[in-house]
Amino acid sequence: MIIGVPKEIKIGETRVSMTPSLCRRVTALGAKVLLEKNAGMNSGFTDAEYKAAGATIATSAAKVWKSAGLILKVKEPLEAEYGLMQQGQTIFTYLHLAAGPKLAKELCRKNILGIAYETVEGVDGQFPLLKPMSQVAGRLAIQLGAYFLQSQLGGSGVLLGGIPGTMPGHVVVIGAGNSGAHSVQMAVGMGARVTVLDLDTRKLEQLDTEYRGRVVTLMSNPANIEHAVADCDLLVGAVLIPAAKAPIVVSRSTVAQMRPGSVIVDIAIDQGGCIETVHPTSHEKPTYQEHGVIHYAVPNMPALVGRTSTIGLTQATEPYVAMMVQKGVERALNEHKGLAKGVNTRNGRIVYGEVARAVGFDS
Repeated sequence: MIIGVPKEIKIGETRVSMTPSLCRRVTALGAKVLLEKNAGMNSGFTDAEYKAAGATIATSAAKVWKSAGLILKVKEPLEAEYGLMQQGQTIFTYLHLAAGPKLAKELCRKNILGIAYETVEGVDGQFPLLKPMSQVAGRLAIQLGAYFLQSQLGGSGVLLGGIPGTMPGHVVVIGAGNSGAHSVQMAVGMGARVTVLDLDTRKLEQLDTEYRGRVVTLMSNPANIEHAVADCDLLVGAVLIPAAKAPIVVSRSTVAQMRPGSVIVDIAIDQGGCIETVHPTSHEKPTYQEHGVIHYAVPNMPALVGRTSTIGLTQATEPYVAMMVQKGVERALNEHKGLAKGVNTRNGRIVYGEVARAVGFDS
């Protein structure tokens, strides 16, 4: 098996899909690794380290895509890469097809076996390859929100932790999954007032027990959302429906009630966003203002901390990549039901129900 590792080309992307450690593991199992020159540089891994781990360095992305049966990536292929994809190839990456119907059609047209990190399931029904990046994004959301609240950046000038004699900032987190829970953890650690909303009472109970009354937990409904959002300094959208387009849970009229200079960070932007006024931004221009509110909606937030994110991601993907090397892709999919759940496209069709419904076609 030849595993291709192209350099990520999304704006501001610093992650890489394979570390030298993972490279050493799969080459020891008999795979050949073809890595594009400097693919790991932005994560702090040199070509020399990959060579020492058994990789061959390719001078261009085209050579990687043309030679490899299995392409290992971090982000979904962009339009500039469509022409590089080979008929019948296997791509293992974050696909987020619910928000990318054009890519979905291209994968089907080229009969790509598209295995999405975000829908691979663990034995507990959770999503082990989505988890580490959700954790990073959740923590970064508070760090970024605190930064953009600064006066010189157009923010309201609120210090989330406050000081004695002043009110701390109010953080509202909608969604208490992995990313939302880590946002709560960071916000509490900074000394903010924190309100978290979710539909799942079990998640709210867990947070209430963990923080012993330091966090306000509310059921997620329109009335509670409107009241909480109107009073917040930082709003974090952390709603996830695996593989499906994120539902809009905060309306434009609710955003208009927020105080000028407050900040929105929508972690759900990978799946289309859960706040009506949000559209994707980039690391080059991460924010814009609407209704006087600063909006941050960069789809690849974890690239801000590329080394941590790369190590976290590849530690999670390693068992699956090793399995595909040892058994072959098809046998691995047949024997591991959780990995098989990652298959979004196969034989020219979308085979994951939520994705098919989101993009409006299945072939």
